[in-house]
Amino acid sequence: MQTSDLSDSNQTHYWRPTQRMDTNLYAGDVSQESLFLVQTPEPAHNSSSSVSFSPDRFQPDPHHSPDYTYPSMLETDQAFGGNVDELHVRLSEIEAMLGTDQDYAESFDVSSNWGRNDVNSNSEEYRIMEDIVARGDLKQGLLVCAKAVAENNAVKADLLISMLRPLVSVSGEPIQRLGAYMLEGLVARLSSSGSFIYKGLKCKEPTGGELFSYMLLLYEACPYFKFGYLSANGAIAEATKNEDRIHIIDFQIAQGGQWVTLIQALAARPGGPPSLRITAIDDARNAFARGGGLNIVGQRLKKLAEACKVPFEFNGLVVSGSDIRTEHLQVQPGEALAVNCAFVMHHMPDESVDPQNHRDRLLRLIKSLSPKVVTLVEQEANVNTAKFFHRFQEALSYYSAMFDSIDATLPRDHKDRISVEQHCLAGEIVNILACEGVEREERHEVLAKWKSRFTMAGFSPYPLSSYVNATIKSLLENYCDKYRLEERDGALFLGWMNRDLVSSCAWR
Repeated sequence: MQTSDLSDSNQTHYWRPTQRMDTNLYAGDVSQESLFLVQTPEPAHNSSSSVSFSPDRFQPDPHHSPDYTYPSMLETDQAFGGNVDELHVRLSEIEAMLGTDQDYAESFDVSSNWGRNDVNSNSEEYRIMEDIVARGDLKQGLLVCAKAVAENNAVKADLLISMLRPLVSVSGEPIQRLGAYMLEGLVARLSSSGSFIYKGLKCKEPTGGELFSYMLLLYEACPYFKFGYLSANGAIAEATKNEDRIHIIDFQIAQGGQWVTLIQALAARPGGPPSLRITAIDDARNAFARGGGLNIVGQRLKKLAEACKVPFEFNGLVVSGSDIRTEHLQVQPGEALAVNCAFVMHHMPDESVDPQNHRDRLLRLIKSLSPKVVTLVEQEANVNTAKFFHRFQEALSYYSAMFDSIDATLPRDHKDRISVEQHCLAGEIVNILACEGVEREERHEVLAKWKSRFTMAGFSPYPLSSYVNATIKSLLENYCDKYRLEERDGALFLGWMNRDLVSSCAWR
């Protein structure tokens, strides 16, 4: 979008984002995944990416993912009570499920006979499960299996896993594809080795260029991230519409592409643009995804700001969100402060993980800065403190809707669809199901819980702009009509059919 496109705006907040969020400078930018899988510290060597790249294109971002490394033999030996072979068996099964570079698209049919001889095939439970399998009721079968895992009934769970494997396929229906990854989450949890198997999934990690192409495909196929960024930018533009000096603190800057449309909107203000300062908080683990440090993001945003004639300053902080202190942020008197928390807060450990409760501590720190507005965008799922079986049910519901939405956009024969789901979603699913404590970083909460946290920290809701809401509705016209946008309880919800997937709200 060119700056001149905004010059005739008669809206009071002068905010008119385009439906597409890319520009020539930031072509194909994908800034989150949050939802996305871990990165290796160095790229592999055999890239087959279908997307061409130039120095001006952004690389993908692991979105605050843990910098896992392979466990040492000593760690592995301790975790498995000396039985290292068992870990190798589990990892081999997962690798078989995920496929090889040559046969990614083949359905897997890896049978597991663990415990089969220890279960009475004439039992009522066995007959019930046989009936479920015969009917092809994969959802019910997964729930029965998860219940066995929750009850620590390893013999029963192993049998059920072996019975369910023929029903799942990384190239089948949405539920079959999701079932493949959820089943492996159960395998990992049953092994009491979630973290090791989660780390072991890195053996199939693509190169940076390949992962970029997968993330870009998901970004373009589904509106989740565009929705979040547009709604957050609209709230910031509205809250700072009369300000001459604006300071944005972004708690997960990633590639910085979220700020392209905002800089362009500021450039179109009657009377000239305000000065803009961005404090970019980042984790050193994201440098690999960008191909370098935060200076890359700063240089690109500065280049765009200069082209738009917006006075601009960039301050990069390479620090984990849990380690942020007030002195890091360098808030100055007389500037309008906006804080952006898009797809990042669910990675902050709360009271169930760390006595310091960094999730609430960070909110109190932000409130102490007296911001004009704080934006929150999060996945609408309840998997933080729920007991395992309820967490499994919630994950099954949430990702079923997500896989269905992907299926509506990417055909079954799309050559990269399997890779998109494997590398952008599978690791998150396994982490939710198999990992506990500090090693479970995917800890989503529903809006009601976030509202409670923000209220306790002293915040009050900031009303959303009806104009921005209308713009997002226009954006959704480019997607399947099964997506829905609802405004309720002072927030915007983007959903697929009857399932909320992403919520966006603002606070002050």
